[in-house]
Amino acid sequence: MPGYLLLAGGAEFGGQMAAADRQALAAAGGLEAPVAIIPAAAAPDHNAERAGNNGVRWFQSLGAQAVEALPLVDRITADDPAIAYRLRRARLIYLLGGFPAHLAASLWESLSWQALRKAYQSGAVIAGSSAGAMVLGRRYYDPFQSVVKPGLDLIGPVCVIPHHAAVGRQWVAVLQKALPTDRLLGIDEETGALAPGIDGTWQVFGKGRVVLYTQDQRLAFGPGDTFRIDHER
Repeated sequence: MPGYLLLAGGAEFGGQMAAADRQALAAAGGLEAPVAIIPAAAAPDHNAERAGNNGVRWFQSLGAQAVEALPLVDRITADDPAIAYRLRRARLIYLLGGFPAHLAASLWESLSWQALRKAYQSGAVIAGSSAGAMVLGRRYYDPFQSVVKPGLDLIGPVCVIPHHAAVGRQWVAVLQKALPTDRLLGIDEETGALAPGIDGTWQVFGKGRVVLYTQDQRLAFGPGDTFRIDHER
């Protein structure tokens, strides 16, 4: 049975993201559950090690007892059987923010992506923040090239728009035109939405809001609110 999904809007390791991440740890099996952090999206600006270490310290501050940042930074390392093995055993897998195109290209059809999907199907929590959340959809918007690209399709036709209140909402009009049948999910920084699978009931945690766009609706949800995503797969 698939596990939970946590989609976050950025500024992931600090502030009011603690509420979402505590819920994710609980869904993963508690503080002893193995947590694996994927820092590949931060690799293009040589920030992967620091970002990964930040994630380790953050989850340890929440009480997690088995956290590691994996040395998964590109396609070569994504095909490392040892890294894939560690992902398969993880109960919470967290994809960090950064450059979505590099993250998607690194994971696409890799051993690590296969391991992540198997872990998810066996009940692991898959979390992504900013770029890490964006690439989980069937398509995502690459703000560095201003184009829509194929995602990894873990969550189907849901296009995540991170940093929504800051800059992401500026992408909405373009994406509604480019992706007329997709659901757009705008998520503010320090905000996360958690659900037992894409078709489950989502709950909002953190500082800001989550906004669900269809072609004719804009529905906003604040901390504690719940919602469902009605879409055609």
